[in-house]
Amino acid sequence: MKKGPNPKTVADGYSFSDERKPVVGPDVDFNYDGDKNSEKPEADPHMPNPDEPKLMQSHEGEHRTDFGVTARPHIKISSYVYLWAICAALNSCNLGYDIGVNTVAGPRLQRDMGLTDLELEIFYGSLNLFAMVGSLTTYYTTERFGRLKSFVGAAVLFILGVIIQSSASSYASLMIGRVFVGLGVGYGLALDPLYIAEITPASSRGELVTWAEIALNLGITFGFTSSLVFGALDDDQSWRFMFATGCILPVIVIFLASCVMAESPRWLISKGEEGRGARILRKIYGDDYDVNPIVLDIKESLERETIAWKNTGWDAVLFPSPAFRRMLLVGVGIAVSQQVVGIEAIQYYLEKILETAGLDSRDPTTAYILIGLAIVKLIFIIIGGKLFDRKGRRPILFVSICGITAALLMLSINFFGNSSSSGIAIFALALYLAFFSLGMGPGAWLIPSEIFSLSIRARAISLATFCNRLMSTIVSSTFLSVASAITWAGFFFLLAVVALIVLAFVYYFLPETKGRSLEDMSVFFAEITGDRSLLDAEARIVREREAVIHAQATAPRFEPPRARDVPREQLPDATVSGTMA
Repeated sequence: MKKGPNPKTVADGYSFSDERKPVVGPDVDFNYDGDKNSEKPEADPHMPNPDEPKLMQSHEGEHRTDFGVTARPHIKISSYVYLWAICAALNSCNLGYDIGVNTVAGPRLQRDMGLTDLELEIFYGSLNLFAMVGSLTTYYTTERFGRLKSFVGAAVLFILGVIIQSSASSYASLMIGRVFVGLGVGYGLALDPLYIAEITPASSRGELVTWAEIALNLGITFGFTSSLVFGALDDDQSWRFMFATGCILPVIVIFLASCVMAESPRWLISKGEEGRGARILRKIYGDDYDVNPIVLDIKESLERETIAWKNTGWDAVLFPSPAFRRMLLVGVGIAVSQQVVGIEAIQYYLEKILETAGLDSRDPTTAYILIGLAIVKLIFIIIGGKLFDRKGRRPILFVSICGITAALLMLSINFFGNSSSSGIAIFALALYLAFFSLGMGPGAWLIPSEIFSLSIRARAISLATFCNRLMSTIVSSTFLSVASAITWAGFFFLLAVVALIVLAFVYYFLPETKGRSLEDMSVFFAEITGDRSLLDAEARIVREREAVIHAQATAPRFEPPRARDVPREQLPDATVSGTMA
């Protein structure tokens, strides 16, 4: 077995062959069970358990020589892909701005309206509660109306909610605005990684999908910066201006979705619009690239899943086959894991944590510290995006979770006892945010966006986003209460223990998906789980395709008679020309 990228593939990663040879036959034993005295075959390092190599690997990479396409060492990312990915990622700025602005506006809002800690917790946590509803309905609009119209709908909801919040005169009206903001955020969280994954070649998907997380942190930075612009105003004015500024980004998103971005080619092809889908694929891969095999692969992936599961609705998600069950375990599990380590709650309550460490939230220095922490987070997300495509998903997530655990233990030790160091607290928070942004932050959206098959991708990502928001709601809404009950030291220690549990989950259940095309994922997970329904469906599709190719190759060819074999009187008059002759 050869380690390293196959010279015939254009995508980073490992593969046995560039030929599609599915596992067929009655016996599918995915454990090595050979002669103990014989030499064990070399393990493929990109499989979930390298000590037990698989019988056969699925088609991997980005549509290459097995389709008769001239092999190329690398697919150059077109300017269209960069432009559309940036436009989609900006939608995540809305959630980031809300997190950032609530961190700095929350204390001012609490003082102005006289809110209790419980009311402030509900205000923070309710965003995720309403985002859960928005995420569950995302699949309907994205599947029925397309990805672009869903971007517009999410932005409109966010604008409406921001207007109501910024003009609220009571806690009740403030919560009404929170409903619309939450719905818009839920739509956007499920939509951004879905769209970017569908327009990006496999070799660069890890980096470009993380742009949504980068944009989210840009939004957090913008939210923190609003305190420098409006912080000098009275409390009753400052928080209103901070919230109202959040209307700017969604207006930009509406313009980009209406005038600049292109619809997802995979959605178009799934709806029978192969011509439009192929034209967009040419913009993604370049005019000199044969996109017909990609169109064929997308259609075959839908056919494969229809043959295997008979339906592709919610039943395929609620009553999954073994391959689907593993997809859901991994995709939903990673989305939940992102929140159980406490990221969103810590970001919402950064000011309170720093106050507990001895800093004054009204001191301008605190605002600069918050901005500095946001910049640290942003830098490491960019680094993580690069490393996902170079090193793979699993090793980066391992490093990320280990770093998160160390930072949480440092925070726990710092807050143990009656005194704490503000310097150590700032350093530990920076370490926590850096390691989170390196892997768990972007990885929690990258993994779900790429492992689910096309027929249920929108539904499955909606479910993963719903569970992500549910866990964020639980953690954010109980953060202060739990910290008060078991002390800050105990709370951070609890989060460190949870992070170790997440590490075990990633180690045992997450396979390496680096370099695989979206259409390969269903067969890949079928090989991992021994799902015969998918493997047999793949074999059937391949046999049918090969039969068509054989029929075309053996069909008698019609050759028109040569001019010298045609009687002279049947030859056209050379002096006659034109259609009216």
